[in-house]
Amino acid sequence: MRFIRYQARSAPAQYGWVLENQVGPLEGTPFGEYRRMEASLPLESVRLLAPLAPGKIICVGRNYAAHAQEHDAEVPEIPLLFLKPPSSVIGPNETILLPLQSQQVEHEAELAVVIGKHGRWIPAEQARAHIFGYTIANDVTARDLQRRDGQWTRSKGFDTFCPIGPWIETDFDPADAMITCHVNDEMRQMASTRDMVFGVEQLIAFASTVMTLEPGDLLLTGTPAGVGTLRPSDVVQIAIDGLGALRNPVALGAAGPA
Repeated sequence: MRFIRYQARSAPAQYGWVLENQVGPLEGTPFGEYRRMEASLPLESVRLLAPLAPGKIICVGRNYAAHAQEHDAEVPEIPLLFLKPPSSVIGPNETILLPLQSQQVEHEAELAVVIGKHGRWIPAEQARAHIFGYTIANDVTARDLQRRDGQWTRSKGFDTFCPIGPWIETDFDPADAMITCHVNDEMRQMASTRDMVFGVEQLIAFASTVMTLEPGDLLLTGTPAGVGTLRPSDVVQIAIDGLGALRNPVALGAAGPA
């Protein structure tokens, strides 16, 4: 099933579900008790928002060997975790803003796991029971700041640096799905999720040894090789087989107060 957050005309944002390109509202939220209402609104008539407002965003670095190689970095022996702030989230067709502090902002196409069940110290063989569904993410990164700072909070944490969407798909197999990223008409990234160093179940199990996972948390599983620079007026589109496509334009961010 596909769950969305959307706005219809000037109505407030709400959760919904999609059936054959028709949208129906939800009473409640996907992460608790809910009731599906009739799907009668054409999908193209609504504005899709980020499909959830995550409590926390857990990310994994260097989880594709070829991506580690392109940065002359070793593949980690255990998952390399970091966090992005929830304030970095935007939805489909929202604009990625390039901060003036950086001269090298790059895209990172990723499969994202939506947590659906509270858990701590989750065994890998029980991890699937804690998954609500999957979506697409772009772990936008200020690469020059990442190298300069030596840690990743600033380079990963700017507003608009976590596009997600277009929906949450609950019926998806992450074992061997193709990920592609185009910037304008140029293909930048292409790989299968089977190339991940640590699989989804391993990542959930490992993350849960560090922190409690809660419904509505988001786990980004790493990016394949081919990351590249984004420039004003670019359009970046990430597609994952079975999950659709996430499209975002790029623009220069405004200067803050002196």
